Amino acid sequence: MQKWLSRIFGTAFGIGYVPFASGTFASAAAALLYLYVPAIRELPLLALLIVLLAVIGVWASGAMEKEYGEDPSQAVIDEVAGQWISLLFIPFSPLTVLLAFILFRLFDVLKPGPVDWAQRLPGGWGIMADDVLAGIFANLSLRLVLLALPLLPFGVAL
Repeated sequence: MQKWLSRIFGTAFGIGYVPFASGTFASAAAALLYLYVPAIRELPLLALLIVLLAVIGVWASGAMEKEYGEDPSQAVIDEVAGQWISLLFIPFSPLTVLLAFILFRLFDVLKPGPVDWAQRLPGGWGIMADDVLAGIFANLSLRLVLLALPLLPFGVAL
């Protein structure tokens, strides 16, 4: 039963079994849920979901690592959590969701400094920590973009 539950949650209900770019598909699914399910954008629910995903993710991805090997591509619960972290406290618009998606994938793939170091934590901790940090970096970067846009000569605002 535990193996089955870890697969269900760890793969984000099967998205992790996509044969290529499973992390990107999971991030896209999280962004689309955020975009099209208004309740997810409510701060208390979003914060609760992120905390639950982080806790369940450490357990589920750790269990999946024992089954599939180190940092298995099937474990994508971390991408869902990281994607939603990138959107936390960000003003909602389809453009901000798209920018958060792009920035999160960028930080998740490039793994600058601390994101890479976090990945080296043991088991499910490392699997979750790098995406949590990538989400935080994406969130902070998006905040800078949102601050800078009105300062541009053509005065873009979201």
